[in-house]
Amino acid sequence: MGLVSTRIYVIDTIGCFERMNRGRITVSILIISLLTAGGMAVQVFRQHRQSYVLTLATASKTGEYYQFGQALATVVARHHPQIQINVIQTEGSSQNLELIESGAAQLALIQGDSSIQSSAQAMALLFPETAHVLVNRQAGIETMADLPGKQVALPPKGSGAYQLFMPIAQHYGFNTDQIRSFSSASTAYQQLKEGEVDALFQVIRPGNKALRKILRLPNIDLIPIEQTDALRLTYPYLEDAFIPQGTYDGKIPLPFQDVKTVAVRALIIANKQVNAEVIYAITRVLHERKMEIVTAYPPAFTIERPESQDILGWSLHAGAEQYYTKNQPNFWVQYAELLGLFLSLAVLGISGIWQLRLWLIGRQKNRADMYNLQLLDLIETIQETQDLEELKQVRRRLFSILQAVVIDLDKDRISAESFQSFTMPWEVAITTLRHRETILLKVQSP
Repeated sequence: MGLVSTRIYVIDTIGCFERMNRGRITVSILIISLLTAGGMAVQVFRQHRQSYVLTLATASKTGEYYQFGQALATVVARHHPQIQINVIQTEGSSQNLELIESGAAQLALIQGDSSIQSSAQAMALLFPETAHVLVNRQAGIETMADLPGKQVALPPKGSGAYQLFMPIAQHYGFNTDQIRSFSSASTAYQQLKEGEVDALFQVIRPGNKALRKILRLPNIDLIPIEQTDALRLTYPYLEDAFIPQGTYDGKIPLPFQDVKTVAVRALIIANKQVNAEVIYAITRVLHERKMEIVTAYPPAFTIERPESQDILGWSLHAGAEQYYTKNQPNFWVQYAELLGLFLSLAVLGISGIWQLRLWLIGRQKNRADMYNLQLLDLIETIQETQDLEELKQVRRRLFSILQAVVIDLDKDRISAESFQSFTMPWEVAITTLRHRETILLKVQSP
């Protein structure tokens, strides 16, 4: 093999090696990209095909919560067939929170004054629930201050109405020993009518049909809850409210004037482990399909986004928050100028680093090229020498160069790729030397 042919062979070999390395990197990047895209496509497909069954805890079947739950489940199923909401009856807010905590229910309706649970997060504010204090006229009750010493009927202990009455009773000095719980509203109405209890406390939306019927009786009155501002000093979840004149009968009217009272908002909550996309879809229905829900349950027209001051410590579910912030400027728009500055600085920094890298790579390549040129000179010397002693010196020089290259590799003076490129001409050189030694030994032997 001539000197020119040897040089061409070595250069072509190094170039081929570098092209193979670049090819492997390109193929690897292509395979990773295809696998990533395929995985994302499979994930999207699964999400669209997956169905979700959720349990919504409400209250008794005759109550407002249950009616709203049925309306919501129907509208959600209409627009998102993959989401099925099973509405169940319960004893009220306390049990609903227990069901959320245990995972037996994924959604629940509660009064806004309910205790916060770590496993639950808010979705939306629903309708206000207004406190009604009904009294039997024969008991001589005209104001809340007259309640101490009287028999008051309340819903079961786990209900939101029971929880709401406790702070009000404490404010007015009412003895809770005088409370009688009732299992159904109709039973309580009958007891009030017959004088077995003196008063009835219920939290319900104004205009309820059952209330309309009992308030038309001549011996039943509504009394106001005054001192709302004082109550809110200790119980900030209370809202000022009133029962408008004529709510229960416009002809008489009932009540004959506006009755001052308090109210709390109903809240729909979800277990924080529920898929955010599912909660996003339900929250969207609550707001964008509100009129369809209102058709089945008119009080739903008051549904609104919960602000932090309205929900008193409840955090928003990630899915609900995603819906509420969808029209707000995203991070990139909001901080465009600042990000532009950072981007400019980053580009300058990256450009500087890139130039430094290119300089280092160039320096490493130049050092490797220097060794390769030394090898080519040695190969030329090997092919022209006629002296075995000179070949021994060349051999020592070859191994000295190899040692220097290994040290440079260890100290990052040359790259791993450059080292691999170096090994080929070095092997050519050592093979050429051995071949030349063999020829000279044969020539010099007698």
